[in-house]
Amino acid sequence: MEMTVLKKKALITGITGFAGSHLAELLLQEQVEVHGIQRWRSKSDNINQIRDKITFHEADLLDAHSLYKVIDEVKPNYIFHLAAQSYVQSSWASPSNTLEVNIIGTVHLFEAVRNSNLEIPIQIACSSEEYGKVLKDELPINENNPLRPLSPYAVSKLAMDYLGYQYYESYGLKVIRTRGFNHTGPRRGDVFSESTFAKQIAEIEKGLHEPIVYVGNLDAVRDYTDVRDMVKAYYIAVKKCEPGEAYNIATGAGWKIKDVLNLLLSLSKVKIKIVPDKDRMRPSDVEVLIGDSSKFRKKTGWKPEIPFEKTMEDLLNYWREKV
Repeated sequence: MEMTVLKKKALITGITGFAGSHLAELLLQEQVEVHGIQRWRSKSDNINQIRDKITFHEADLLDAHSLYKVIDEVKPNYIFHLAAQSYVQSSWASPSNTLEVNIIGTVHLFEAVRNSNLEIPIQIACSSEEYGKVLKDELPINENNPLRPLSPYAVSKLAMDYLGYQYYESYGLKVIRTRGFNHTGPRRGDVFSESTFAKQIAEIEKGLHEPIVYVGNLDAVRDYTDVRDMVKAYYIAVKKCEPGEAYNIATGAGWKIKDVLNLLLSLSKVKIKIVPDKDRMRPSDVEVLIGDSSKFRKKTGWKPEIPFEKTMEDLLNYWREKV
């Protein structure tokens, strides 16, 4: 008599988003049954290819009852909490909306799990933005670095991060706090610098707009992980990491935004002029984020595999197909 192995079930909040769609693809390859929470107004181009392999549940992070219902129905083995208002720039324009979605939404999710009595790992996608103002002698940044957030978005992620800690300490909820540094690749929203550069270049190549790329602050330095490596880290985290702990996920290498732009320009044949745009500047910008992820690597054996040059090539090709 053959034993049928029951598939593990994963529930992803923010499944239609950038990282969520890549995580769904990875979990399907790993033979995990994928469930996603979707708001009726979510755009879902990111998951069109795999839509029929996912079970969708209509729910909203700000509607606690809808979350209770989904968790009760699905009874997942893992939860990946990726839904958020995740654009730093928007958090300046609508700080209260960012705080509400990212903090209250997380509380609703934790309460729903607590009420379900399920003892399951919940990975929450925290952010390197929480470190904010980093001093020169603090690089690369480890998990014990002071948190000095510089945007409403960063404050919202910090609150979510510490709620994860508090729910672990107070109720034993198995929350794993991953502090991802910048991650990018195909399907990255065009509001993020490297993606807006790639989109503008693709449009220029097609003759859709004049040969000018508009830019914000080019001096900031970021630690970029390919999104496909990042979601592998999320999946390993729920299997190997300690609940209640925070883990940086990063490559440990810094890229100046100017060099990212030059790399993308080098992948194109057209002559392009660079023009600063004051609308792309922020009230306060985080100068340098380079992460030390040795704690996570030691615990899981994870390491990034996709070189940044390949990530940028894939991102540019994504926009070439899309525009």
